[in-house]
Amino acid sequence: MNPSDLFHTPLAADALGAGTHKAETSTTDQTVQVQQIRNATLKVTYAGATYLIDPLLAEKGAYPGFAGTCNSHLRNPLVELPLPLEEVMKADAVIVTHTHLDHWDDVARQRLPKGVPIFAQDEQDAASIRQDGFTDVRVLGEHTMFNGTRLSKTGGQHGDDKTMVVAGKLLGSVSGVVFQRPGRKTVYVAGDTVWNQQVEDALKQYMPDVIILNTGYARIEGLEGAIIMGKEDLSRAYQAAPRATVIGTHMEAVNHGMQTRQELRDFIAEKGMDPQRVLVPADGETYRL
Repeated sequence: MNPSDLFHTPLAADALGAGTHKAETSTTDQTVQVQQIRNATLKVTYAGATYLIDPLLAEKGAYPGFAGTCNSHLRNPLVELPLPLEEVMKADAVIVTHTHLDHWDDVARQRLPKGVPIFAQDEQDAASIRQDGFTDVRVLGEHTMFNGTRLSKTGGQHGDDKTMVVAGKLLGSVSGVVFQRPGRKTVYVAGDTVWNQQVEDALKQYMPDVIILNTGYARIEGLEGAIIMGKEDLSRAYQAAPRATVIGTHMEAVNHGMQTRQELRDFIAEKGMDPQRVLVPADGETYRL
């Protein structure tokens, strides 16, 4: 099995309930804008530039379920894009945390402009993306710069240690990214990782103001652990970074995700977490933070 084989709601109110917001790119706006698209696909507008992260752009049901994972009889994506494809693709740069199909799909390869800057986690992924005709593919490091913003690659692990022993070659390497700029909030997108020391180290090193976690609790059949985070991990981040806004994403869009948004919201309420500080966006929903 190839690693890439493992794998409509309207624009809703922002985190403060003050209404909806279109994407803005004003360089004088000090806020960070985060828009949930679908699955792990996000648009982050930061310091005047909009980044499309992990684009899964196909129509509902375009791909078979991921073989060997839970609910593999379901076809992916499970839901349609909440916005027109052309609108989703409007971005100044693209970040691909890894090249599994639900983070970098055939439609993204075919339809995104070939000259758009794309940031990949390593040279292997970059070479694969270049083979699809993209001409400006860059490898993320600790001090990668784009339009005055520092983009820092962070580590992760696509499953716990026991899972990686069994399926590590299939799951492959993954990454996250941190956005930094003087006078701006620091944003940490963790990517497809479980909670581990690399995540803890990133929180300590970067002290992010905004933390975005993939919390769909995706599962492989026959293995005990999940391959991305779940509700307990969101709670860990909430406690580890008491001043940060924590956002849960990557839910209800691919067959092997076992945690729903409602389950996560119920858990947040049960634990008495601050609903202004821990957010669970619907597809299409936008926050200005």
